[in-house]
Amino acid sequence: METYIDDIGSFPLPAWIKRDDYAKAYVQAREMIINGQDPYSDPFVAQTFCQTVADSFRKKLSSGLDVINYPQHFDGMRQVGDAIDAAMNQGSFIVDNKNVVIPEVYVLNHEAKRLSEEFGKKIMLRISIFGPIEMYLNKIGATAYPEELKGFAETINRFAKNSILNGKYIETKAISIDEPSLGHSPFTGTPELIQETMERAYDFQGPVRQIHLHFASGIHDLLPVKGLDVLSFEYAASPQNIKAVEKSTLEKADKQIRVGIARTDIDAIWAELYERGITQPSAEQIVEPLDVIAKRYRFAKEKYGERMTFTGPDCGMGSWPSQDAAALLLKRTVEAAKTA
Repeated sequence: METYIDDIGSFPLPAWIKRDDYAKAYVQAREMIINGQDPYSDPFVAQTFCQTVADSFRKKLSSGLDVINYPQHFDGMRQVGDAIDAAMNQGSFIVDNKNVVIPEVYVLNHEAKRLSEEFGKKIMLRISIFGPIEMYLNKIGATAYPEELKGFAETINRFAKNSILNGKYIETKAISIDEPSLGHSPFTGTPELIQETMERAYDFQGPVRQIHLHFASGIHDLLPVKGLDVLSFEYAASPQNIKAVEKSTLEKADKQIRVGIARTDIDAIWAELYERGITQPSAEQIVEPLDVIAKRYRFAKEKYGERMTFTGPDCGMGSWPSQDAAALLLKRTVEAAKTA
């Protein structure tokens, strides 16, 4: 089975865009879309949000990725959390369908024809959404209440369904529900409650259904989850993760896996370079060598074989020093996986 190369999502803003301006434009764009207005009709929103999303996505597309996550420049917790806060203020944990909007999806659908013709291929889009347990931990806490969790899961399911595109120029190839705290938090939910919650969130058809974890210890509670296709963990910065999951385990559960093969932990990379006396590193110095990334890919592919259906960098490029450095990482990861 083919191994697709994708990315987790976060990406640096262009140097000339202030984060506060982008966040302001993002919120305005979301409100306009919810109210049936075109965000391109407002010059500030069109330039600061819409154009930034399109340009950043073009950079990612230029790297050769097979499946490209929309560029996450906005706080991922607020992306869903703002809507949940508004619903909770009205006494509900379920967000109305009209409010489950990811503005980047609107922009990329709008830009799809131009981008598809420019690159000569249909765009395969990846959607990432923080999951019901991560949002629950953030909004309520570690004590699990089943009814409230059910509401959070329904909300995430609605966000996912509203992000599915299937047109001539663009298709939502994968949707990842991200649960970075699972397996490494004081959450009191039983394995059965975790399974029930995630199955409700994954109750949609069409795209490949991924979950992204930071800790492989969380995988075992997810193996029975119906509707979940691909388990994902970080390997490049956390090599111990690959020891926790065997191919036979995936085969028994009929699950696939995504393995991160290139480091993105920029603070640790900076610290290591500083210790070597490199205080002003170039993009070439920040990004790992091709052979290092390729070696990880070969090891993971040999271990998981056809069960490894996705690969790419670890997560978290939003704090990288520049778009050029992040784009180089993507390009080198693509080259490593395709030539290993």
